[in-house]
Amino acid sequence: MTALHPQWAWELADASGGVLDRPLSPVFGTRYDAEEWFGAHWRSLRDQGVASVVLRNDGAAVPPRYDLGSVPEQMTVRPRD
Repeated sequence: MTALHPQWAWELADASGGVLDRPLSPVFGTRYDAEEWFGAHWRSLRDQGVASVVLRNDGAAVPPRYDLGSVPEQMTVRPRD
């Protein structure tokens, strides 16, 4: 059965490419909401062992796959409070 509303979720993988069961991505109703969540959480995901992510729409991969280990260190500085 097809969902009435698109379902967007991030598939989180470890360094070997295996899909992680923790942490989990929430399910979103829009791509915008999914991408906004990822933008706010990618650092903590990387710190929890997530090496790469790909967005899925109703189970189908939506390229590109993001490699969290390839982000330059100067881009990972957290803003001061």
